[in-house]
Amino acid sequence: MNSKEMSEDYVYELPIKVRDYEVDAEGIVNNANYLHYLEVTRHEFCEQAGLSFREMHARGLDPVCTHIDIRYVRSLGLGDSMVSKLSLSRRGPVFVFRQDIFNMAGEPVVKAIVDIASFCGGRLSRGEELAEIFKDYIK
Repeated sequence: MNSKEMSEDYVYELPIKVRDYEVDAEGIVNNANYLHYLEVTRHEFCEQAGLSFREMHARGLDPVCTHIDIRYVRSLGLGDSMVSKLSLSRRGPVFVFRQDIFNMAGEPVVKAIVDIASFCGGRLSRGEELAEIFKDYIK
């Protein structure tokens, strides 16, 4: 892991263990499951930041994934553990999650940039309500 990956840029991390149903016939994690790992990390982060997805929806706030750029660096297999980390910034109304997954040796497994738009009351918004919730985490 290089010094940038060790920096304080990350505002949240989640340990995850590979489960048996997440691997393919070769015994490695199917690529689609990494998208699940990234999503569960964002959901757990939101809850820790003070508002679960269920609570957001009840308030009429719906964050929607609009783009994911993902690079697969190395594979994980059955029983492996990982740490999924994220940092958060904004580009106009878009919330940009930089999400990286590392194996337990600290080697990168997945590197991703995830764009999230905010809908409020069913309409695209500037995301000010979410920005207020995430204010302590946005870089």
